[in-house]
Amino acid sequence: MTIDKGENELKVFWTLEPPQRRNLLILFGSGLLFWMSLASLLPTLPLYIQHIGGNASQIGIVMGSFAIGLLLFRPWLGRLADRRSRKLVLIVGTAVAAIAPFGYLFVQSIPMLIGIRAFHGISIAAFTTAYSALVVDLSPISKRGELIGYMSLVAPIGMALGPAIGGLLQAGAGYDRLFLFAAALGIISLVGVTQIREARKQVIGLEDNPDLSVQVAVKPLWKILTDRSLLIPSLVLLLIGFAFGALTTFVPLYITETKIDLNPGWFYTAAALASFTSRIFIGRASDVYGRGLFITASIFSYCLAMLMLSQAKSAIAFLLGGILEGAGSGTLLPMMVALLSDRSSPLERGRIFAICISGFDLGVAIAGPVFGFTIESIGYRGIFVLSTGLSILGMIVFITQCSKDLHHSLKFALGRERDLYAFGELKSEK
Repeated sequence: MTIDKGENELKVFWTLEPPQRRNLLILFGSGLLFWMSLASLLPTLPLYIQHIGGNASQIGIVMGSFAIGLLLFRPWLGRLADRRSRKLVLIVGTAVAAIAPFGYLFVQSIPMLIGIRAFHGISIAAFTTAYSALVVDLSPISKRGELIGYMSLVAPIGMALGPAIGGLLQAGAGYDRLFLFAAALGIISLVGVTQIREARKQVIGLEDNPDLSVQVAVKPLWKILTDRSLLIPSLVLLLIGFAFGALTTFVPLYITETKIDLNPGWFYTAAALASFTSRIFIGRASDVYGRGLFITASIFSYCLAMLMLSQAKSAIAFLLGGILEGAGSGTLLPMMVALLSDRSSPLERGRIFAICISGFDLGVAIAGPVFGFTIESIGYRGIFVLSTGLSILGMIVFITQCSKDLHHSLKFALGRERDLYAFGELKSEK
């Protein structure tokens, strides 16, 4: 099987019905503004906490508390997306993104910042769960990876523009205007998602198979948590989330400590550009060659990124580390969404996204406080040495456990076998 190189990269969108294309266009625009709002605070919020008197430990706690909102609300929001409406959950996410920056604007105490940061975390819990589920609902199965790849470009584009603009705005106009800028982007994103026209069939994903509700029993929570096909992706996301938490919390401070002449925003911009590039091509290729090969490659890229950052002593080294991290995350997260989509029914997709991706959220939540408390003994370089080890462990877990036994896991991880856990296919083999 090969990919037709001459085919228009965006041709897949013209195979969709006009209402589907309209929804995807609105989703893309709102998603771009949403990610710009969040990303504008990545290189600046740790410096703001330091500016108002926070130490390294407190910075870690505040930044890590973002994941508290993620962890507490993702399961509930996933159920809401399945039972009620993807659009409703999108509205919740963008509304929180619009409100939270006003909290940073008026609060200068560490305990209050922890609360606001946790509240802000609800925005990603809601938006990413509903966004991914709705994109999958609108995607033909044979083109699922390709459409997920294209639609996930909102994150790297937003992450490229947001930190650069946020860093420049903070340096030139101060924190107040930075927070107002982030709030304004959230408000416009909220207005956008209210324009989505969501049909009931799109909500539950049964437009192509109206008998599916009879064939599929929705898994209870305990079964999702113990299902090997879902547990292994969740565990891998937990380990990589730990490394990502180190990046989002400590890279700006690490660069400042090394006294390198580099605006921390450019690190995130370099990562976002690499993420953008990888997403253009990987989603489409995964529809042909499977998800496993690209997940393996993405984790390996993460390992190299953490290793390079642990040894970084120049602006070029930091930027190269950002590029490797961006290539890794730009491949890993869309491919994990595609993998989880392949392994779940439309009736429970929102819940499964919410629960499994919470593994990533938990890693981010743990990273800030744990590394913050150990910073004095191991330093910033030590943080990224540990992150390298956790990334390597994630790669070992995936390669050896991603299918029903070691033999099939190795073959799937190297792109030599289809996914035996894919929804509907495993049953047919038994």
